[in-house]
Amino acid sequence: MINQLRIYEIFDHNKAAFHARFRDHAARIMARHGFRILAMWEARSEQGSEARTEFVYLLAWPDEAAKDAAWESFMADEEWQEIKRRTAAEHGGLVGAIEDRILRATDYSAPLMPPQA
Repeated sequence: MINQLRIYEIFDHNKAAFHARFRDHAARIMARHGFRILAMWEARSEQGSEARTEFVYLLAWPDEAAKDAAWESFMADEEWQEIKRRTAAEHGGLVGAIEDRILRATDYSAPLMPPQA
């Protein structure tokens, strides 16, 4: 089991459109391709005099091969490609810089807690 941490720079002027697209489309299509999203957050970071709004989410994968295959099929998904085209035409770019990290638990790490109902 591995985890993947994704951090997207999002823009204040169209972050509502970003959240709508992720909530209403991306998460649903990702699930269809085997993504298991554990949690999602919005964060604000300060970098010098610049503030940056970020969308951060954590995924769980059985291994890197499954992660790579799922991302490839998601990015090739025709519905997702059309939604990205449509939202970009309506709102402009919704995502700036993207950070992607693979997280492997140390042998002394406590297990992740299951989601609470």
